[in-house]
Amino acid sequence: MKAVVYDAPRSYTVRDIPTPDAKAGEVRIKVGQVGVCGTDLHIHEGDFNAVFPLIPGHELVGVVDQLGAGVTRFRLGEQVAVNPNVHCGYCDYCRAGRLILCENLKGYGSNFPGFIAGYVTVPGTLVFSTEGLPADTAVFAEPAACAMHGLETLQLRPGASALVFGAGPTGLLLAQLIASGGASSVTVAAPSQFKLATAAKLGIDRTVVIGRGDREGNIAAVRESSPGGDGYDVVVEATGSPAVGDLCVPVTRNGGTVMVYGVTHPDDTVTYHPFDVFRREITIKGSFAEITSFGAAIAALRTGRAKTDGIITHRFAIDDYGKAIDALATDPSVHKAVIVL
Repeated sequence: MKAVVYDAPRSYTVRDIPTPDAKAGEVRIKVGQVGVCGTDLHIHEGDFNAVFPLIPGHELVGVVDQLGAGVTRFRLGEQVAVNPNVHCGYCDYCRAGRLILCENLKGYGSNFPGFIAGYVTVPGTLVFSTEGLPADTAVFAEPAACAMHGLETLQLRPGASALVFGAGPTGLLLAQLIASGGASSVTVAAPSQFKLATAAKLGIDRTVVIGRGDREGNIAAVRESSPGGDGYDVVVEATGSPAVGDLCVPVTRNGGTVMVYGVTHPDDTVTYHPFDVFRREITIKGSFAEITSFGAAIAALRTGRAKTDGIITHRFAIDDYGKAIDALATDPSVHKAVIVL
């Protein structure tokens, strides 16, 4: 079977490797589509705790092809997605039920072999049925699960106003979940007009175009677009840009919450005035990936609480993996790219 295999950061080939067999407790999946996201760009550069050699890809939809001994929850041909995050079960955090903080957390496509391959085998405990969902929706199960964890982390107060910086796929999923999770209004701010147009079509209340490098102008624009003109109860940074991160605290209302959701480089820094956070009692939270939110995310995709219409803009064959990475990094017309096998 074909697979993308990295030997080192930025060094990969598309090559033939043996097709795996499902062992006891495992499911073999014939891969249909794999989403490519910003995290894959970080992994391409060797960041995000990437371990090489590596098969990339962590956003999978496919069909069950083989069942290992003892697996009874699925049937051959059933469409499924896979939760790529694996906790150890024995560190202090796992034993306290705080699985996402696992000291030994591993992920398929980052430090386990991932999903951009013809077939993959995974433990049945990580497999979730997406039967009945269009494949173009089911391929968003993993980013939707990350967004669901973001909603859980926010502990949103009913009636709150929310701002999401970033109109990428995961930002739009989170914005929709915040809207259905009790917010009175949700605004999305981004520099890309066509992505904001997609946000509006998905039902987001307000959109704001922000420029690059105009800090004070951007702060004024997003604050003026808030329901009361004084900022937002919840502000989410979903771009991974430190410059955007600098905007978050100034546009947060007194007593509000800033959530860091986008993936930055490990050495990036964001600046804010600690007295401002202290005086106005601003809460700053982080939301990293997910580990227990997959089922809830698929339920939200099934009910339309999280829609994906129009987000996929580019499709690539596995042999064109390099073009997918380049397009995601450099082509502003890319919203969501998927590898089709």
